[in-house]
Amino acid sequence: MLDIIKKLLGAAAPIQRSMDVQQQVDEETRQLALYQFSTCSYCIKVRRVIKQLDLNIEYRDASNNQLWKQALIREGGLYQTPCLRIEHQDGSVQWMYESADIIRYLKRRFST
Repeated sequence: MLDIIKKLLGAAAPIQRSMDVQQQVDEETRQLALYQFSTCSYCIKVRRVIKQLDLNIEYRDASNNQLWKQALIREGGLYQTPCLRIEHQDGSVQWMYESADIIRYLKRRFST
């Protein structure tokens, strides 16, 4: 019954992975950081997907931390959230804005 209620409310249970696969996912998510505002509805949507995919992505509150705010503006180019900072294996950094793009990227990369 609880599962039905959660589905109706949009709160899906986190994805289940083997310990080995989860460790690999955790390693990959160390290269990701979500710049966000705690009450932003688009940020909440992204955080919900992060939780459903059981991802350990660092949240950076750009509204309350001046260093993260300045990094978002200086390196990302915009003071807009959500923004996913992706550090690639070659050392390059990508700043992905727009919740729909971020959600699509996370699902494509981390769904089983």
